[in-house]
Amino acid sequence: MLAKRIIPCLDVKDGRVVKGVNFVNLRDAGDPVELAALYNREGADELVFLDISASVEGRATMIEVVKKTAGEIAIPFTVGGGISHVDDMKRLLRAGADKIGINTAAVKNPQLISDGASKFGSQCIVVAVDAKFNEAWGEWEVYTHGGRTPSGIKALDWVKQAEKLGAGEILLTSMDADGTKDGFDIALTRAVSQTVGIPVIASGGAGRKEHFYDVFTEGLADAGLAATIFHYKEMTIEEVKQDLRSKGVEVR
Repeated sequence: MLAKRIIPCLDVKDGRVVKGVNFVNLRDAGDPVELAALYNREGADELVFLDISASVEGRATMIEVVKKTAGEIAIPFTVGGGISHVDDMKRLLRAGADKIGINTAAVKNPQLISDGASKFGSQCIVVAVDAKFNEAWGEWEVYTHGGRTPSGIKALDWVKQAEKLGAGEILLTSMDADGTKDGFDIALTRAVSQTVGIPVIASGGAGRKEHFYDVFTEGLADAGLAATIFHYKEMTIEEVKQDLRSKGVEVR
């Protein structure tokens, strides 16, 4: 079994890291470059950087911030937000990203996944999925545009298609659990992990060390991603890893 990964996430808006609850009520959490350097020192296995405002100005800023951030870290670095063409991917990879996260653009144009995978390799393409439970369907629906727009697509159908098109990894965010600190969405994570054969990064809801243990053992996730608990110093990456080691979970 591959060692489980602990990944801090930087949601960046107007050049600052922000965090909210259920994708709203954002508050400032600091400077992305400083936080990235801190997490690199603290033993993060990877870093995810999402430009959640991805406006035209935001994208130009993002390249500069990505360059600065990449210069501070020595761990794999995934960048997402506002990426809709292979040329956008190339620019970010040149700026220092190791992997590219795509979400809305991939839902609108699934061919983007295969184009990116054939040009840069599947290991480079992370399909980010924002999913919310749809009561009428009795299963999860994919949302786009930073969680604002329901797509009408079932999450399990979409992750299966994304894998077939060449995605190397799924970054799965539960919109229901996001920012609540009540724990990862185990049912959603498990369902997706059992549907695909590529690694699944669970995101949304981490509030205690035990939540990571739960998502790895019950949710079958390959990595656990968190923001609030790390940004606001509620716990360190090493504390999470020590807790997992003590329970027999292999971490890096």
